[in-house]
Amino acid sequence: MTPISRSGAGRRSLATLISGALAAGGLAAAGVTALEPGAASASSHREAPLISGTPQYDNTDVYAFVSPDKPDTTTVIANWIPFEDPAGGPNFYTFAEDAQYDIHIDNNGDAQGELIYRYTFKTHRKNGDTFLYNTGPVDSLDDPDLNITQTYDIDLLRLHDQKLVSRTKVADDIPVAPSNVGKASMPDYTKLRNQAVYKLAGDSTTFAGQADDPFFLDLRVFDLLYGGDLSEVGRDTLKGYNVNSIALQLPTDMITESKDQPIVGIWSTTQRKDARGHYTQVSRLGNPLVNEVVNPQKDKDKFNASSPWEDAQFLKNVTNPELPKLIEAIYKIKAPAEPRNDLVDVFLKGVKGLNQPPHVTPAEELRLNTSIEPTAKPKRLGVLDGDNAGFPNGRRLTDDVIDEALQVVEGELVGSKNDLGDAVNKNDKKFEHSFPYVAEPTAGSRGKTAGGTGNSVRNQLGDGLIANATDGSNTTLIAASAAAGAAGFLLIATGLAWWRRRNRAY
Repeated sequence: MTPISRSGAGRRSLATLISGALAAGGLAAAGVTALEPGAASASSHREAPLISGTPQYDNTDVYAFVSPDKPDTTTVIANWIPFEDPAGGPNFYTFAEDAQYDIHIDNNGDAQGELIYRYTFKTHRKNGDTFLYNTGPVDSLDDPDLNITQTYDIDLLRLHDQKLVSRTKVADDIPVAPSNVGKASMPDYTKLRNQAVYKLAGDSTTFAGQADDPFFLDLRVFDLLYGGDLSEVGRDTLKGYNVNSIALQLPTDMITESKDQPIVGIWSTTQRKDARGHYTQVSRLGNPLVNEVVNPQKDKDKFNASSPWEDAQFLKNVTNPELPKLIEAIYKIKAPAEPRNDLVDVFLKGVKGLNQPPHVTPAEELRLNTSIEPTAKPKRLGVLDGDNAGFPNGRRLTDDVIDEALQVVEGELVGSKNDLGDAVNKNDKKFEHSFPYVAEPTAGSRGKTAGGTGNSVRNQLGDGLIANATDGSNTTLIAASAAAGAAGFLLIATGLAWWRRRNRAY
């Protein structure tokens, strides 16, 4: 595997913090009662049997960081619907109408959410007599040619000891950025995205819509841990796929308990309405990499339905993790001694002196110390490389959580120094410098092919329209296909030249 280059001083920074905490805290005897992720794999992309069959409700990743361009605010990004093929029409990707998409904030370390930002969505259809997502080029979110649209509401729930204290309507009927069908359908997708960035009261900002999947890794980890001989590394297997993203930027003083207690714990959940009209939690995500490889098959669905204050039931999966034993069996790298108390602070309580709240209840949450200023040049290994503004202190889009987690699970913090990684060190697309930060989605007309050759392979129909319709008739063709319905299929089946001859006969 490709070695990772980093300074020895940075490499020891988190290990020093953890070793001090272990010595001071006596964690082995402290009665730890929660789950830790400490493993490497896709970050909750198809992580449990039940949720893998219902992608609209499936959380893929959660990110939380102090906003680099507005350091008095905190940004939370939560993604759903893994592996969106950009060309996956005509029914492109929408949030579920019978779901509650929740962002939970624990601002006192008690493993319970004091704040919940709840997103609910509605789908709108202009024309039921066409199969098309859009019936012509789309210039704005209210364009009459955008046939399928979504809007959403946001409610802020305040709780104490799991009991509702108040509910406030934060926003009504905010438009969602659509799926990026392609250049012909959406010639200026940036404009559409910008229209979906919405200012809320109190200097908050929200966005919902399609985005490039920001998680980067080589998913072939599931083929006997990178092929059994490290031959399957170095390819970002999420390249070219999209997700549906919710991004929320909030003034930090709105979500923290006080200036003296700036640490928050964050996770997201999805509740789905059942046949009786009751909502049931079906997905949960905080730290990356939890449910894929820490929990065995028998516990995965149970974890998705559980809450942080119930995590004691998964403790054995944590203290005796399976992944190091598999690595030892395949690659003969000796697994660290158990129980794995070194992982407790990193993933359950937060690191003492960094992102551990006082009187913390151990629980699986993404913990962020909002008082730590953003780094001008983030290091992809975060705290492991001396950059305390990165993972596991929250999670930035650029943090290489696969390499970090691999090194930690193999004993980086207890003296087993290693440079393990999957040789995928950055996302295939550059992230934005301002909210919502995630990269724009890959367009359907230039999407990733099934063979995995990526964006360099062009959709033949899209090229034909651009190459042969310099007079602007590509727009006419799209409108004609929408009106003619079945003729649109003939366009694909028999080619552009035939279609033009037939079109002139009308």
